[in-house]
Amino acid sequence: MNEPPATAVKINEDFCSRCTVCYTVCPFDAITRNEESGEVKIDIEKCQVCGICYSACPSGAIDTAYYDVDSLLRYVEKEMKEKQTRTLIFSCRGNTPSSCEVVDLLKDEKLTSFIPLRLPCVGRLSPDFFLKALALGINKIVVIQCEEDFCRSKRGSAINTRRLLLAQAVLEQLGFEKNVLTIIENSNKVEYDTSKCVGCDKCVFICPYEAIEAEPLATPKINFEKCVGCGACALVCPHFAIQLKNFEYEPTSLNIHWQSGNLGKLKAKSKSPAILVFCCSWAEFSALDTFDKNNIPKNVVLVEIPCFKGLDPMHVVEAFYLGFDGVLAVVCSEKDCKLEKGRETAERNAKVLQKMLEKLNLSDRFEFCESSPRHLGNFEKILNEFTHKIASMPKLERRVAPCIK
Repeated sequence: MNEPPATAVKINEDFCSRCTVCYTVCPFDAITRNEESGEVKIDIEKCQVCGICYSACPSGAIDTAYYDVDSLLRYVEKEMKEKQTRTLIFSCRGNTPSSCEVVDLLKDEKLTSFIPLRLPCVGRLSPDFFLKALALGINKIVVIQCEEDFCRSKRGSAINTRRLLLAQAVLEQLGFEKNVLTIIENSNKVEYDTSKCVGCDKCVFICPYEAIEAEPLATPKINFEKCVGCGACALVCPHFAIQLKNFEYEPTSLNIHWQSGNLGKLKAKSKSPAILVFCCSWAEFSALDTFDKNNIPKNVVLVEIPCFKGLDPMHVVEAFYLGFDGVLAVVCSEKDCKLEKGRETAERNAKVLQKMLEKLNLSDRFEFCESSPRHLGNFEKILNEFTHKIASMPKLERRVAPCIK
């Protein structure tokens, strides 16, 4: 009989004081409260593993499998020694800037090096962690959070802002400088090069958030106040005039693995099939982050996508022509999607892809799977089963396709 999968968030009843703080802060109504006894419980199927309840619990009664205070501090201590820096920069999974963008955002700080750390939501950071990080020797903490209206955890950015303002006041009283803690708001948006736009207006029709407006006798207009960075418009733009920041498409992006020799060497030396995994930012945590990263098998190349809507069917086809033996797409379920609108667009793309792969006799080498970080080991289980399936098939050779130059 199969045991139920381990869950990522639990309440330790021995420590719980039944203060119900976790119940009041949960953005997803995943915590219920017994009116008579005051007992609180987590409905794991509603939980989005944002970690806000974990950081809010005053008695430390909530255990989490991801980014707990002790593991974060161990990471910070190790990176301080290796990088010889005392600046720590957190960013949310929904807005993670590149290193050069961080330097630009903090140009007044004149940063030369820093310790980067990405979290599902900055709302999972507790004041206790900040104090312990400063005690380790960190002298500057910057939190780059989503704009409140674009927080994937609904209230995470707002909660974090209030906590940091309180922490700043306490630290000032302890003699720390006011800017030892800094908050910056940043959200992933599309970048629009109007010089490449041909005015086809495909982006206007595909945007599920009505963030793109058609203009008479002119290129479409993007309302960046509405853009949530789902990437749907970037998929349909025929001339790459619209690109999603930090998920830009380069015509040779997948070719890199072949041109560098990694894929060719792998297929020549390894008996394991070469697997390419497209994984939604919210369908898996540990495997996508450099911090606390799982041991991904060497035969697997992992590519992060911002959302199911950001998966381009042509990237999957291209991967097969490059010589990958199997391609796996791991996405959130519809009820877990952090960018709720436009799911039908992603599903329509998936159906088109399946038909295309059937014509190429490759449909048995591709799978869509839904996953969530709430169930520990689920991603690894899906990957192992898919790898075992592909291993029973002949390896593919690189082929020339019209979509690859």
